[in-house]
Amino acid sequence: MRVLPAFLIALLPLGSMAEETAPRTLNTPREFPTIESRAAWEARATEIREQILVSCGLWPLPEKTPLKATVFGKLECDGYTVEKVHFQPYPGFYLGGNLYRPLGKGAGPFPAILNPHGHWENGRMADEEAGSIRARCISFARQGMIAFSYDMVGYNDTGFAGGDPKKVHRGYGTQPTDQLWNINEMGLQTWNSIRALDFLEGLPDVDRKRLACTGESGGGTQTFILGAIDGRLAAQVPVVMVSHSMQGGCNCENAPGLRIDYSNMEIAAAAAPRPQLIVGATGDWTKTTMEVEGPAIAGIYKLLGVEDRFKAERFNFGHNYNQTSREAVYDWLGHRLLEKPDPALLKEQPYKKLPDEDLRVFPDGKLPADALTMEQFIAARKEERKQQWQKLVPTDAAGLERFKKTMLPAWRHTLQTDWAPDLRESKRAVESPLKENVVVSFEVVEGEEAKGVPEFEHSGQTSLVKVKTSAPDPKADEFSAFFSTYNRSALQGLVSGQIELCQGLREVPQVKRIVLVGRGRAGIPALLAAPVADAVAVDCGGRSFAGDEELISPGFFAPGLRGIGTFSCGALLAAPRPLLLFNTDGQFPTADIETAYRAVGQEKQLTIVKGRMTQEEILKWVAEL
Repeated sequence: MRVLPAFLIALLPLGSMAEETAPRTLNTPREFPTIESRAAWEARATEIREQILVSCGLWPLPEKTPLKATVFGKLECDGYTVEKVHFQPYPGFYLGGNLYRPLGKGAGPFPAILNPHGHWENGRMADEEAGSIRARCISFARQGMIAFSYDMVGYNDTGFAGGDPKKVHRGYGTQPTDQLWNINEMGLQTWNSIRALDFLEGLPDVDRKRLACTGESGGGTQTFILGAIDGRLAAQVPVVMVSHSMQGGCNCENAPGLRIDYSNMEIAAAAAPRPQLIVGATGDWTKTTMEVEGPAIAGIYKLLGVEDRFKAERFNFGHNYNQTSREAVYDWLGHRLLEKPDPALLKEQPYKKLPDEDLRVFPDGKLPADALTMEQFIAARKEERKQQWQKLVPTDAAGLERFKKTMLPAWRHTLQTDWAPDLRESKRAVESPLKENVVVSFEVVEGEEAKGVPEFEHSGQTSLVKVKTSAPDPKADEFSAFFSTYNRSALQGLVSGQIELCQGLREVPQVKRIVLVGRGRAGIPALLAAPVADAVAVDCGGRSFAGDEELISPGFFAPGLRGIGTFSCGALLAAPRPLLLFNTDGQFPTADIETAYRAVGQEKQLTIVKGRMTQEEILKWVAEL
C-alpha cells in the first residue's frame, strides 16, 4: 500500500487519497479512465508504452543481435507452402516456428501476420474445434498473406538446453531475485515478438507496410502488448483477452508493475489510431466486450477521429479462437491488408492436417550445441543489464543529460511515481506555517504504527518538518499471486510518500527550497526520491546491498531496482544538487554517484560520511548549503 503522510492531506489538501487497503489481483475489476482530450490520451499512451517496456526489462531496448535465422524443410500443400524456422532473439536462445506462404499467387510482396498462440497443451500445433493455429495460418496463406506462427517459451521447440520444456513456461524468471532485474517471462516473450516482427520484416517477399498480429488468450495478450510498443503493426486482432476483469493468469502475462495504474483495456487502446479488431466470447472473461471493453476503446478511436478503424465482435462460445471467430478475423484483416480479397477465401476452406513431426523444428527435442541453459541465460540477462547501466553512467556534462533523458522514465516506472521535472514549479494559494526553507525529515518507526502527524520546528527562515511512517510488515509477501503486477511494494510506497509530500510542498508559495532527509530505514527511499528535492541527506544504513538477497525484504524491494543502478539512479537524476550520504560504513556503493558529480565538476556538492550523524549535524550541513 502507498504511504501517504497525513501532512499531505491535512496541510495541503490536494485531493490525494490512499489506495484501497485490500491488495488488487488479476481479477479485480478495472475502470477505463476518463480522457478529455487527444493530448491527454497521447500522454497516457506514452506512459503505457514506457511502463510495458520497463516492466518487461526492455528499457532501454537490448541490442538487436543477428537473428541467424534458418528457414528449411519446405512442403508444398494445397494453396500454400509451410517451412520450419528457428532464429535467436538473444544469442544462445532459440525461437521455433512455422512460416506459411501463398502458393501460386506470384512473388509478392505480401502482407504478413504474426500468430502467437495461447495456452493450448499442444502449443502452435493446436488443431481443435475451439481453436487451431495452423487453420488460421493456412487460411491467411491461401488468401495471399504470409503467416508466421511461433512458440510461447517452453512450448514445442522453444526452451533452454538441458531443461524440461514443461517446467519452463511457468518457471522462467519466477525467483524473487529475478524481479529485481526485471527478468520475467512476459519480457522474454515480448522480446521474442519484437524479433519475430524483425524476422518477418526482413523477408524479401513481405510488404513491410502491411504487417499485422493476431493471437488468442495468452497470444491475445502478446498481440496487444506488441501493438502498444511497436508502431510497425498496421493492424492487430487480440482474441478473447481484452477484459476489464481477468487480466491474464500466467507468468507470461503478468510482468511486475505492469497493471498498477493500467488495465488490458488501456493497453489495447494504446495501439490507436492503428486499425484494431477485438473479439470476445460470452463464455469467458470477455463476455462484456460489447458493453464495457469495446465502447471504452472505441471512445479513444473516436477521440482521435478514426472511429472506422476499430471494431468489437462477440460470439456465443466459450474461451476460443474457433472457425466462427477466425472467419470474422479473416474478413476484417482481408479488407485492410489485401487490395482485392477473394470473398470465397475469407471463409475457411477444408485443409489436410500435417503430422506434428512435419512441423517440428527440433523433433528430437535437442537444441543446437550453443543453446544456453536457463541458468546461463538468466546470468546473461543480468550481465546485459549491468553493462547497459555502466554505459549510461555519465562521464561528462553531455553524458549526464543523456542519462537523465534515458533513465527518467525507467526511474518513474520502476518506482511507480508520476512525478516529472515540469511539476516542480507549480504554485497555488495554500495557507501554511512554513518558512522559506523547509527541511522534511522522514523516519521509519519500527515496531509501532505511526500516526503520520508531522512535528514542526521553526528557526529563522527554516522550518523543520518531522514525519514518521510505519515500518513495512516483515511478514508481508510481495511475491505471490502476481502481487507486484497490481500493487506497489513497501519500498515503492515509502518513496511515493516522500515524493508526494515534497511535490505538495512545491505548491506552497512561500517555500523556496526543500531539503529531504531520510533517517534510518527512510534513508534509502529518500535517495530514490532525490529528484523531487533541492538537496537530500541520506542515511545509508551501513549496508552494501551487494547481494540480491538483501533486496527482497519489505522496505528494500522494488521490481527492476537493479536495472536502475539499485539506489544510484535517483541521485544521478538529481545531480548536481547537494547530496549528503552518511552512515555508509565504507560499504554503501557510491562510485557511480561520485563519477557523475566529477563529470560535471561538482564534487563539492557531494558529501560522503562513513559514520552516523545526529540531527544537529545534518541541520548544520543544511545551513551551510
